[in-house]
Amino acid sequence: MSALLSIENLATGYGPSQVLFGVDLELRVGEVATLLGRNGMGKSTTLKAIFAQLPAWQGEIRFLGERIDGRPTERIAQMGLAIVPEGRQIFPNLSVRENLVAFRDRRNGSASPWTLEGVYALFPRLAERAGNMGNQLSGGEQQMLAIGRALMTNPHLLILDEATEGLSPLIRKEIWAVLARLKAAGQAILVIDKYLQELTRVADRHTFIEKGRSCWQGDNAALAAEPGLWHRYLGV
Repeated sequence: MSALLSIENLATGYGPSQVLFGVDLELRVGEVATLLGRNGMGKSTTLKAIFAQLPAWQGEIRFLGERIDGRPTERIAQMGLAIVPEGRQIFPNLSVRENLVAFRDRRNGSASPWTLEGVYALFPRLAERAGNMGNQLSGGEQQMLAIGRALMTNPHLLILDEATEGLSPLIRKEIWAVLARLKAAGQAILVIDKYLQELTRVADRHTFIEKGRSCWQGDNAALAAEPGLWHRYLGV
């Protein structure tokens, strides 16, 4: 199985302040992978580097076998990389339907692309709220809309930054169920979240990051064999 996204020895930062000192991550076609760590360890900085919002000071980032570090952000997105950002960032003055159709594309060349009807089937609540403005939705509904909007681009890789942050347990459960359905359909996903137990039910492999460095990588079996990892790298 080939690597869809690979990051090797990535270093970057903000101005003179270095944040990443050596991040490695690999995600294969059809896999769900995680990037885990406490707040401030470099997870969001890694995502910014993937989308070229920060330059790679060293190392390289490859997507679909091509170097993307240094490419324009919009070109990277057009290659089939989509993000559900922390804070959702939906358009508050557009309706649910308008938010979705504004991003309609077929970036992965799928013969069965995501459509408005497909997203509504995945998230029936969005169908019920189709005419509502973005700022009239609850936090959970906004997250559903942000995921649906990303899927409408038909990406090769879907990235979720803080996938269930601030959501109720019921909505979190619904989001995890959706991710499981997407995985079963072959969608590659990279997830940042803190709910490790739920992540192990859907993810294939995990990367822990601490102080800007990848400190552990492995699959669910390897993670289960080291029960102290959660406390060491995620505990407060």
